Amino acid sequence: MLYPCTVLKNESVAPGVHLISFEKLFTFNAGQMVSISMSKNGPKRLYSIASGDSESILSVIFDIKPGGALTPVLAMLKPDDVIFCSKPQGSFTESVEPAFWIASGTGIAPFRSMFRSGLSNNKTLIHGGRFLHSFYFQNEFIIMKNNYIRCCTQETGPGIFEGRLTRYLSEISLPGPDFKYYLCGSAEMVVDTRDLIISRGVPFKNIISEIYF
Repeated sequence: MLYPCTVLKNESVAPGVHLISFEKLFTFNAGQMVSISMSKNGPKRLYSIASGDSESILSVIFDIKPGGALTPVLAMLKPDDVIFCSKPQGSFTESVEPAFWIASGTGIAPFRSMFRSGLSNNKTLIHGGRFLHSFYFQNEFIIMKNNYIRCCTQETGPGIFEGRLTRYLSEISLPGPDFKYYLCGSAEMVVDTRDLIISRGVPFKNIISEIYF
């Protein structure tokens, strides 16, 4: 079931990428997602929540899919417009164990929610992107210091690892077998990263993944 929500803000965070914030109708656990539509019975898509669990708003980030049924319209929303949103759902939620948070592109959304919910202790965030502007919310994550790694394939800059995040993971020493690995992003990234860390001795049960389409 979808519920009407009032849009509060629509921000362009990078070329073709938007963060929209709207009324928070229900509580949620950091890492969960919601279905969004422009009408009660219209096309809907799942988006991970990108805001903290104690915030009074709910935010999602998305990139515009040219010709898509929803994202071009979402990108045009203004404050006081109405969208339709489901109750939060999903089990991609954080635990207290030390973990790697691994994201590509807008797959950073659930980790921002976890971060803003105070769950970043003992966590290392690895974010992969093609360009320097692909590291959404980096001004927030930068306080994680050496536990925030940006892997860029097309550009370089201070503090940036040059190459894919899988290359970064292949070049570092992985921690003990009790570490958890949270993966969120494209199917290619999730599969490649999962296969890589399993080949390095990580138990499959320690890998929690969510694919972004």
